[in-house]
Amino acid sequence: MKNTIVCRCEEVTLEQLEQTAKQFNCSPRELKLRTRAGMGFCGGRTCRPAVDKVLLNVTDLRPSDNVPLKVQPPVRPISLSSLGGAIDDK
Repeated sequence: MKNTIVCRCEEVTLEQLEQTAKQFNCSPRELKLRTRAGMGFCGGRTCRPAVDKVLLNVTDLRPSDNVPLKVQPPVRPISLSSLGGAIDDK
């Protein structure tokens, strides 16, 4: 169970999260920075709830005590065709 991957993008295990949270009594932001959980391609959309549950089980911090994680939206909106190219492109 300890080798269970919690963050698939960064391959962070449950054991890594628990050890880091116990050692440093981390906030969600600090745990993210120390383990890279939630810093992968999905931006934490997949693993964030699990990371928060680990913190609740391991530390004395409650969600209201936590510093919110930083959200970084794109600098300016762009169309999907700009990212993927036009339909005519081969």
